[in-house]
Amino acid sequence: MSRLTPQQMRNERMVLYQYIVRWMWRLLLFGILATILTFFLLSFSDLPDTEELENPKSEEASQVFAADGNVLGRYFIENRVPVDFDELSPYIEQALVSTEDERYYSHSGIDFRALGRVFFKTILMADRSSGGASTITQQLAKLLFTGPKGSGLTRVVQKLKEWIIAVQLERKYTKEEIIAMYLNKFDFLYDSYGIKAASETYFAKSQDSLNVQEAAMLVGMLNNPSLFNPKRKMALAEQRRSIVLNQMRKNGILTETAYDSLKVLPIDISNFKRKTHTQGLAQYFRSELAKELMYRILPSDDARKKSDGTPFNIYKDGLRIYTTIDPVMQQYAEEAVAEHMAAVQQRFWNLWNKRMKISPWDYKNNDTTPEELAYRKRKINQMVRSSERYATMRDQFMGTVENDLENEVEGLRLSDANISWMIKEEFPKDIDASERARYRRAMQKEQWNKVKKQWLAFQKEVEKVFNEPVQMKVFDYNDTMEKDTVMTPLDSLKYHHLIMQIGSLAIDPKTGYVKAWIGGVNHKYFALDHTRTNRQVGSTFKPFIYATAIAQQGISPCFEVLDVPRTIFAGSDNFHLIKDWTPQNSTGRYSYQSMQLRSALKKSVNSVSVFLMQQLGSVQPVIDLLGNMGVDTKKIPEQPSICLGAADMTVMDMTGAYTTFANNGYYSRPIYITRIEDKNGRTIYVQEDQERQALQEEPNYVMVEMLKYASGGMGLKSEVGGKTGTTNDYVDGWFMGITPSLVVGTWVGGEDRWVRFLSLAEGQGSRMAKPFCKAFLKKVENDPKADYQANARFVKPGGDLSIGLDCSQYNQRDTDDDEASDPGNDTDTDNDAFFEDPFGTNKNIKQDTSVKKKIVRGDEGFNGG
Repeated sequence: MSRLTPQQMRNERMVLYQYIVRWMWRLLLFGILATILTFFLLSFSDLPDTEELENPKSEEASQVFAADGNVLGRYFIENRVPVDFDELSPYIEQALVSTEDERYYSHSGIDFRALGRVFFKTILMADRSSGGASTITQQLAKLLFTGPKGSGLTRVVQKLKEWIIAVQLERKYTKEEIIAMYLNKFDFLYDSYGIKAASETYFAKSQDSLNVQEAAMLVGMLNNPSLFNPKRKMALAEQRRSIVLNQMRKNGILTETAYDSLKVLPIDISNFKRKTHTQGLAQYFRSELAKELMYRILPSDDARKKSDGTPFNIYKDGLRIYTTIDPVMQQYAEEAVAEHMAAVQQRFWNLWNKRMKISPWDYKNNDTTPEELAYRKRKINQMVRSSERYATMRDQFMGTVENDLENEVEGLRLSDANISWMIKEEFPKDIDASERARYRRAMQKEQWNKVKKQWLAFQKEVEKVFNEPVQMKVFDYNDTMEKDTVMTPLDSLKYHHLIMQIGSLAIDPKTGYVKAWIGGVNHKYFALDHTRTNRQVGSTFKPFIYATAIAQQGISPCFEVLDVPRTIFAGSDNFHLIKDWTPQNSTGRYSYQSMQLRSALKKSVNSVSVFLMQQLGSVQPVIDLLGNMGVDTKKIPEQPSICLGAADMTVMDMTGAYTTFANNGYYSRPIYITRIEDKNGRTIYVQEDQERQALQEEPNYVMVEMLKYASGGMGLKSEVGGKTGTTNDYVDGWFMGITPSLVVGTWVGGEDRWVRFLSLAEGQGSRMAKPFCKAFLKKVENDPKADYQANARFVKPGGDLSIGLDCSQYNQRDTDDDEASDPGNDTDTDNDAFFEDPFGTNKNIKQDTSVKKKIVRGDEGFNGG
């Protein structure tokens, strides 16, 4: 075989070279065509349409604003509150562009220079330090539409989609808007979605207050938040921050000197605090507000809907909810709760732990019924089964076997109750035949034996776990409102059930605006809001009886009534009694002397209230007045015992009604929301004020004077009136206080009616509730920044009054005590016990006669109050 000449070899190489070049051009052309085709096909695939691009989905927290415009709290699944570009800290924007996309303002979504660098350095030369080519716009596209990074071919498709979406985003939005969208969308961990939430979580400050090194740390997290998490990997976070600062130096943002000084500073996250729904002021209010918004206001016809016709969601749609809560008053109310209720609780522990040496759970006397003891036992079981510990154990023991049996029997849903029925084979009578048959079919399945076996093992384990002492935190009155202790879970449940509770509202009587809202002593441990629970109101109801009598008959506060037993006979007037009714005074004694109406109201003398009811001849005028005062009249029994306080009402009902007295006879409906806006600032709901005249001005002013007399003054700067209330067995303590600027309604008591004090000295409203009102008002009065007029005075009608108020001109022998002449004395006593209810509505509320015998009173004329 002859050898090729040099010329032939050159020709061969030329032919091969031309062949390779032709194929390279073909491959390049094919690649271009393939890319174009891929772009074309992708444009018809699941890419976002115009609507999605213009309105990208992003769950945003709704914000609750106080009356002064500051944020009270947020509702969120993702704690995200967007900020506009012009609100951004310049350090954030500079650090972001310097680090993530230096040519951001010169490209149109895709940085081809960066792509070329990546291709030659990273792919051909394997230089991993050359950086990436993803632009800020592409990163936003990934966050909004393409999801987590895939691998292989999936990642190639994702990248092509990101390019297309990035170009589309650049056409729809300005560069500034894209930066804001990106920073608002990013997840910075710890329920911190977006730069605003991240700044608050890591540094406890607004993002526009960040210094340059703090901004650099957060921007550094954008690369990989888990890897550069300063809470867990501080060293890596500091390294990444240094890279960001160095990029800012390279781009002329920082000088060499500034860079050198900043890079050595440690990251300071000492103010780190993870945000939750329940932090901050007015936790009970915000919890109740959420329910009100989700279940009443937003689904109603009164509120605008989203473009698709569905109601807004407070946890996703970024609403702005403007409320009437005054943060200064709310803070003072919460402080007063901690101070006053700590003292109440200490008295409670002293009574039961030191003097009685028995728990209320075990206490009984001659009047304690077997039904009440059985109720307490059921209550313990209910609390165990409602606990998180029980729920966790139940899921571990029963989750799988329950699901398997439910899958075998159509429509079967197992619960603690019906498993117990099935094991005992004792079904309640109210279960229909088809449901009973379903349980029978389930019991015939082999899987039922597994459920039954597991259930019995579960109950045995519950008994063991709930009676083993463990280290835990429980509620306590201290700086943190909790303490570490060793206790059995069962004892913990019993302990927390014995914590005395409070419900209180402060309302501006002129507008109805709720200024402060106290639902309990601590929302973390006690979620039930006591402003909405119905409790017997005792003598705080009596002003409604007196007001009706004064309005209808023009009776003066100086009018004298004999304190004697009084009977409303069966069939008399319009009371519809089935037997004679002769209620007693709370002490069971009578003075048989005359007393003025104002003294009778102050002392809550039952015989005088019955006299007034007799004069009215019917309960209907009182019910009508209450209806005009905003009370749901279905709550008011149509029987004369209401004159002694035999009605269950809420703190909201009572405080709203008392606005009438403080507002010159005009009832102001309680309002706590003024308006709601969507995330674009469009108003979707407005709460209108509602005021109506419930009492004529003159009888209302007479009632105000009587309430001022009844309150005993309280030693405040404000002109103040009020009425205490205590129910049978010292179960509920009330005080309704009024000033020209605020109405403060307060209830104090136990979660259950048997969680109580045992004596009038400790359990009356003047000790349980009134001191809270006094402490709260004193704090508000002494703060010049508070929106409160301590010098305001109740409005007196013009001209001469037709009803006499000057009782000093009457030389009557009143049984009032020295409190009447001492306006600073607020140690008034009260009790609203009553007997012989003809309808049996109070048959479960008995006098604790065994304790009453131990009470020593020096005032024989005392009748409660």
